[in-house]
Parts: sequence; C-alpha cells; structure tokens
Amino acid sequence: MTTAIERLARALGGRARAEHPLGELTTYRVGGRAALFVEASDETDLEVVRGVLADEDPPVPLLVLGKGSNLLVADRGFLGLAVRLGPGLSGIELPPVPADGEPAVVRAGGGAGLPVLARRTADAGLRGLEWAVGVPGSVGGAVRMNAGGHGSDTAGCLVRYRWVDLASPAGGVDLPERLALGYRTSAVAPSEVVVWAELAVTAGDPGAARAAVADIVRWRRANQPGGSNAGSVFANPPGDAAGRLVEAAGLKGHRLGTARVSEKHANFIQADDGGSADDVRRLMDHVAATVEARLGVRLRPEVRLVGFDDGDEHEGSCRWAR
Repeated sequence: MTTAIERLARALGGRARAEHPLGELTTYRVGGRAALFVEASDETDLEVVRGVLADEDPPVPLLVLGKGSNLLVADRGFLGLAVRLGPGLSGIELPPVPADGEPAVVRAGGGAGLPVLARRTADAGLRGLEWAVGVPGSVGGAVRMNAGGHGSDTAGCLVRYRWVDLASPAGGVDLPERLALGYRTSAVAPSEVVVWAELAVTAGDPGAARAAVADIVRWRRANQPGGSNAGSVFANPPGDAAGRLVEAAGLKGHRLGTARVSEKHANFIQADDGGSADDVRRLMDHVAATVEARLGVRLRPEVRLVGFDDGDEHEGSCRWAR
C-alpha cells in the first residue's frame, strides 16, 4: 500500500499532502494522520483524483471527509487517501426572496457548513433550515447521514443534489429518491462526493427566523456539552433514547483513560485535550456492551469509525462497498 500511496502522491502533485493530520480535522480533535490528503478546490480537482484512483488495482482506501463532526479516526491514522471539499465547493447561493409564504430553493456546496447555511438563510428571511444551526457538519455530510434535529432532517427539505463517484465514472444530478434516506442513513456510497444540494425553503420574517436559530443555540448550550466530542454517539433505538439508556445503565460520567461519558448528556463521549481516539473507541464499546448486558438493548453507533481493525468496512478496506 505504501507504493500505491507514493504513486498517488506523485500523480496528484501539489494537490496532495502526505501524512496530513486527520484527527485535528474532526470535532473530537484526537486521532492520527491520513497517509495522503487532498482538499478539492473545484470539480476539476475531483476529476483529477478520480482519474488517478482509476489506475490503482487494488483500489487505495478512500475517505471522503466533511466537517469531521461524526467521525473518529484511530490513533494509528488512516492508511489511504482522504478527500475534503475546499472553499470553492462550499458556496451558498440564495434565491431572490419570494412573497411571504412562497417556496424557494437554496443551493449549497457540499463543503458548506450547516450552521452557516442556517444563519445565512435566516438572515435572508428564508425559513425551513433553522434546525441546521445545531448540526456542526457539512451539507454533503448531511445528505450522506440524513442529518437532522429539532423535528426536521435533510430528507424533509432536499430537492435534488449533484454527486461524483471517485471510484467509477458514475455521477450526475439526482432526486432524493435515489438516496433511500432513513434515520441517519442513506444510500450514498463511501466513494461518492456530494458536490452540491438544493434545499427547499419558504419566505418568512427574518426576525422570526433569527429568533428560531437563537432558540436552538440556547437549547444546545443548556442541554449538550461543548468541548471535544462528535455529538450523539449512538442512534436512538425505536421508542427510546440512547442517552436515557446509557444513564440508566449507570454510565453517566464514566471514564476510561482519556475519554469519559458526559455528565451533561449521557449520549456524548468527551475526549480530553491531547487524548486518545483509541480510548474513545474503547469507551464506546464498553458503553454498548454494558447497556446490552444490563438493559437488553444493543446500541448502534452513529459515529463513523476510521482506521480501526473492525471499523466501517468501507473505511478499513481496499474495496469500496456499494
């Protein structure tokens, strides 16, 4: 694999950076490096990456990185190519504001931050995306994970999207039906990049929209911890809340090495400054096993695991799952 990475580095030239810190690009702020890293400034860069990857057999492991808000990278790092969208693929295009109550569509680059999108649309008097201020991820990541909160999600507002598959010639503009969007899941393949998404909004009062954004921010500060974490660690099982189960199992505040279950919200795991991603992973496993043993419920992680021996099959493998 080292030889393949060296070939990729030569082929990508100045676009690529070797041994680039990856954990620092996540909200956990812990974890190792990527063997190779590219920040794509435009679709041309994505096409170059796709062309270079096509020459590798077996394929080099690939990680498409958003804002890193739902990602844990092993301390040993990721032994492949990590690709992130740069500012050129992070723009937000607002429509002319229609009459009050009328629908409109906002186009946002896959690399755009959801909180920025929420504030920009609210300031323009466009309603419907206020919920996104509470999700510290990217638009592309939101499409992939069907991100949501406060009674709304990406599936409820996505109109269409443009995508590129870095592992094949596939891509184009598609409707949400292709995505099979479910609770924090979609059919977006690990090698697919969401270039942009169009999202439905309606015209309304900017003051009311800004007030709704402020309410969500206040709620998050009151109910969720700050610091180094990736938000909710486990998906809520049907009819219950993962945080309630973790607390009921007596794990609130439980520490393992440099990681601990938050005292403020039991479905958050905090990493110490300068801590270990492997400690976070061990604590995740311990929490899941304890909840299952004591309460009979197996929790499913929302956090993507990268670089671990038994992590996501598409992040730890030289083949992309489809």
